[in-house]
Amino acid sequence: MGCSKILILVYIFSIFYFMWCLVLAGDFRKDVDIIWGGDKAKILENGRAIALSLDKTSGSGFQSKAQFLFGKISMDLKLVPGNSAGTVTSYYVASKGAMWDEIDFEFLGNLSGDPYTVHTNVITQGKGDREQQFRLWFDPTINFHTYSILWNPRTIIFYVDGTPIRQFKNMKTKNVSYPEKQAMRVHSSLWDGDDWATRGGLVKTDWSKAPFTAYYKNYEVQDCVGSNKTCGGDGSSSWINEGIDDSGMKRLKWVQKNFMIYDYCNDPKRFRLGLASECVANAMSMS
Repeated sequence: MGCSKILILVYIFSIFYFMWCLVLAGDFRKDVDIIWGGDKAKILENGRAIALSLDKTSGSGFQSKAQFLFGKISMDLKLVPGNSAGTVTSYYVASKGAMWDEIDFEFLGNLSGDPYTVHTNVITQGKGDREQQFRLWFDPTINFHTYSILWNPRTIIFYVDGTPIRQFKNMKTKNVSYPEKQAMRVHSSLWDGDDWATRGGLVKTDWSKAPFTAYYKNYEVQDCVGSNKTCGGDGSSSWINEGIDDSGMKRLKWVQKNFMIYDYCNDPKRFRLGLASECVANAMSMS
């Protein structure tokens, strides 16, 4: 057999091997553990999807088997439809312990026809109070949409379908704590938060609508684990060096102008002793 034919066969084999690996990379059966809720969490489609349910007895949740220090995490979610008031569908990364780190997406249900609230937070060494909340520019209950968390040494970015909605920069030189020392796992859950989730707890969960169900698929982590693993691939476009370019900054400002409904940096009544250091630093950099 000639060298050219051998090269063609190797190329074809490489393509099939790569496709096979991609399929395995999204297998919930291998990637996560069901940590509560029992049969209320169901793995579907041969491991390609997972459904979490909530009724009056219990919610449900899962976490990643692997933990990592820095990474880019993506998941497609389809949220609880109809009257979802009181329910919270969460998707976040977190470490353990009293001084834990955490980066949160939480989707707060609402009455049928009213929009979901996307609640985001960054917790470092057990301290949070960095909430930003948004509405979405689409109905997140009809189709799957991709929600991503970028976490690298420079910045944390929250994405919705590739559009950045929030950025939290590493400003430790300005005495702002940043999650950079504790490995985290991916967590997702569906639970009853009717004491606060919808209009501050004024609207309660209607259990006659239960069970409530949210769906997840296309779980992907580009991570950085261990001294022998290459982090971020090659060049400035990889996640380890990723930031927001000029085009992304325009989209971020569009989202924050039109869809942000709460920003802790604009709430002096809540923080009577002064706004967080990063709020002051950001305000100074904009002036």
